[in-house]
Amino acid sequence: MKKLYTFPQRYLLLSVPLTLLLGFLIGTVMDTSFLQPTILIATIIMIYATMIGLKLKELASVKGSKVLGLSLLINFLIIPLVAFALGKTLLSEHPIMFAGLALSALLPTSGMTISWTAIQKGNVPAAVRLTVFGLILGSLLTPWYLLLMVGEYVDIDIVETFQTIALVVFVPLILGQVTFYMLMKKYTMEQFQKRVKPNFAPLSIWAMLYVVFVSISMKASMIIDNLQLILLAFIVLLAFYFLNYIISTFFAKSFLSREDGIALVNGTVLRNLSIAIGLAATSFGAEAALIVTIAFIVQQQTIAFYGRLSTKHWFKPTANVQTN
Repeated sequence: MKKLYTFPQRYLLLSVPLTLLLGFLIGTVMDTSFLQPTILIATIIMIYATMIGLKLKELASVKGSKVLGLSLLINFLIIPLVAFALGKTLLSEHPIMFAGLALSALLPTSGMTISWTAIQKGNVPAAVRLTVFGLILGSLLTPWYLLLMVGEYVDIDIVETFQTIALVVFVPLILGQVTFYMLMKKYTMEQFQKRVKPNFAPLSIWAMLYVVFVSISMKASMIIDNLQLILLAFIVLLAFYFLNYIISTFFAKSFLSREDGIALVNGTVLRNLSIAIGLAATSFGAEAALIVTIAFIVQQQTIAFYGRLSTKHWFKPTANVQTN
């Protein structure tokens, strides 16, 4: 059972594509939309597992101010410009898909930001800050960015966004602190770090894979119904994410420590596609929702590959790296 429990963590590059494929295949033969409410529960579990043992004082530390500043520069200036350039050059004949790309670019960070930062042993408190600030500012600025980029104002429910932040960040944070308090009655800090905390990492990954499975399976029919546009969407999104990885990695390596750099990359490359796809479908239509759905596939697979590659080359673990 332990080998099965830890399998996704040990073979992450295999687990993500298998989950994507399984979700797509099952989604073509049955309607999985009834599972949509469980995505929120799985997201809470995914973040909760990374929050156990997190030091609250680190969230208020000014130590991560440089990471936050760089993330704001990348998320709200550089990445929108990248999306605008790609949209104007590659999607000029598909303005609705361009709107979907813009939405993907304008809504940074999600629960995945925190989860992947923990998996790569980066600065989790910094990732939490980036997630909160990214969602708040993204919600406030996205309507106006869309007006400039695609000529249409899209209303975003700010109250609903704050509710999302509370559910996917603060609820897991509180539960994680309560769990840690209870565990410390039974274990010493050394026992917790060596024997207990490593057992929570696979739980986060299983929850993440479940979110991937449900999200893709629900959109399988849409993908099949728009096969003629899928190749174009993949080309545009591969270029979009490739440029984002290059830019974020450059800033991370040039100005930050290893742990902060990992948080920066995950806080700028990973987009909040769950919010984006809802806005795309309701505000622009099927073509916009399609490119966001394909973005979900590209994002999950590339971050798994990037995480593996970066730890071997530019984000190599050091002896003093602490498990967050």
